[in-house]
Amino acid sequence: MTPTQIEALGPAFADYLQQFLFCCGYTQTFDLFRLYCRGLLSDLKRKTCEPLALYAGVAVRTLQEFLKDHVWSYAQVRNLLQQDVARTLHDLPGDDLGTLGIVDETGTVKKGTHTPGVQRQWCGEVGKQENCIVTVHLAVARGRYKTLVDADLFLPESWDQDRDRCRAAGIPDAVVYQPKWQLVLGQIDRARARGIVLDWLTFDEGYGDKPGFLHGLDRRGRRYVGEVPKSFRCSTRRPRPHQAGHRADQVVRHSPVFQQQRWRRFHLHHQTTGDSTWEAKAAQVWVSGCADRTHWLIWARNPATGEEKYFVSNAPARASLARLLRVGFGRWNVEHGIRLSKGEVGFRDFQGRHYVGLMRHLTLCLVTLTFAAGQAAQLREKKSGGDGGASVPGVEPTMRGLVGGAAGDKSVTVYGGEHHVSPAA
Repeated sequence: MTPTQIEALGPAFADYLQQFLFCCGYTQTFDLFRLYCRGLLSDLKRKTCEPLALYAGVAVRTLQEFLKDHVWSYAQVRNLLQQDVARTLHDLPGDDLGTLGIVDETGTVKKGTHTPGVQRQWCGEVGKQENCIVTVHLAVARGRYKTLVDADLFLPESWDQDRDRCRAAGIPDAVVYQPKWQLVLGQIDRARARGIVLDWLTFDEGYGDKPGFLHGLDRRGRRYVGEVPKSFRCSTRRPRPHQAGHRADQVVRHSPVFQQQRWRRFHLHHQTTGDSTWEAKAAQVWVSGCADRTHWLIWARNPATGEEKYFVSNAPARASLARLLRVGFGRWNVEHGIRLSKGEVGFRDFQGRHYVGLMRHLTLCLVTLTFAAGQAAQLREKKSGGDGGASVPGVEPTMRGLVGGAAGDKSVTVYGGEHHVSPAA
């Protein structure tokens, strides 16, 4: 980045945040909204209320009350954010994949029992059962642009069955246990309602093995290529009613339609870990529980490591296998976004016992990450050369001075428009 580009980031961030002004009930609340987002974009190691407040020179209690008690709508912020992303995607050049929607979830380790939704459950962050919360996400990617556009807290059944505990944590009675795949369908509907056009969807086998999820996407007319487990049930012949079909790993190894094919080799791009080579075969199959049409079953293997993957797709029969593989392996985009959110934007740093505070923190992380994604897209248009592995780090130290106040600077004043407010307000 040139000094001129760095200098322009501060005003650009202020302009970007201005669209969220009317989500806040009072000018003072919007002042704190901007202050909080600036802190999330800073180089602070931890981005909980205390370091964010010290960084900006305001009382810690002020930021705590902003998250929990002030009048502002995180749902409205999310809706405006998605509308902004829709406009950005419309203006961005794309490749033959168009806009890719990616589904994923992540666990965040927590201590204690009071954080909303916390319990001992599978935590992808550490790769084992752990005391954690789980959040479900929808990301979008178009060309080199990628960002997260939605976040939902997964509420375990144990919490839903204890409504007194839920009320103590500020969880509304309308928020109940839903399987993660149902949360995702809701996110897809919200994104569509805000103008985000997804040409493809992809997801891992945790969602691909849920028939209700696949049927939900089929009913919505959403094209997808999703990973499924080797136990996924399907058949190369139309099954009889109530017939379960065969395991995917048996179908690809014993069905003539697969065995008579030769392996086709493909080179797949991965921005953060480098390119890889995979071989693949594909055929039309009947998916158990979906007797009205056929789907693609794709068998892929890595000749270097021996790893195998299985994908299912509702793409038309004429679809290119190369394109289907690129969609199916596009999940790294959401993994990249979650890693940046946790490592750079403070996604994992929430400390509190209130549902509204948690959802507001997650939403402001989405707001900040999307600004960084938009700025990166603009800078790529102006520079030549590759930027494989490029990330947000490197921007924060400079942004810290541009977006307001050094840590511990007691003279910082937060303001909005022409209505100045003291830091202690």
